[in-house]
Amino acid sequence: MTDLVIGDDGRARPAWAAVDPLLRDYYDTEWGMPVRDEQGLFERISLEAFQSGLSWATILRKRPAFRDAFVGFDPDRVAAFAEDDVARLMGDAGIVRNRAKIVATVTNARATVALRESVGLAELVWSFRPDRTPTPRTAAEVPTSSPESAALAKALRGAGFTFVGPTTMFALMEAVGIVDTNLIGSHRRGASGVWSD
Repeated sequence: MTDLVIGDDGRARPAWAAVDPLLRDYYDTEWGMPVRDEQGLFERISLEAFQSGLSWATILRKRPAFRDAFVGFDPDRVAAFAEDDVARLMGDAGIVRNRAKIVATVTNARATVALRESVGLAELVWSFRPDRTPTPRTAAEVPTSSPESAALAKALRGAGFTFVGPTTMFALMEAVGIVDTNLIGSHRRGASGVWSD
């Protein structure tokens, strides 16, 4: 049992990406591909925080609304949000209306801007790339955290970020190509170019 599903196109995908067309497209084109720019990483950190306790499909369906609400996840513009912006977002039915997560996104935007004085968000996040990536054959073998994700979470919290726990940061590392947790045999294994088996 490999937990891979062969699609109509003959490609092997994990079960989570095999049925829903939105998740399938996300898996085939975006998930696990390197994201190395500040704005792209700020968006992914923000969306991973909003996803906490919810399904990724829910967040992905709402991503266009999130992008509108948070002005394209431009860190400078989100960092300037005030209490009236938070109130406006709490009334936006297109996004997840969780006050703590909205405030965390504004806080994290300010922390992202502040990081420019030292290492920068992209360099900091990518500095936690491990020496080896997992090689899972089944979904049960895919880790949910790692020493590196715990260290990244600690570093980000130290820089003023919130909603950046080890599990959330491992999901980020998977999504932006820092680790490759595609199952062995998946058509996407090694697609990022960051890792080769």
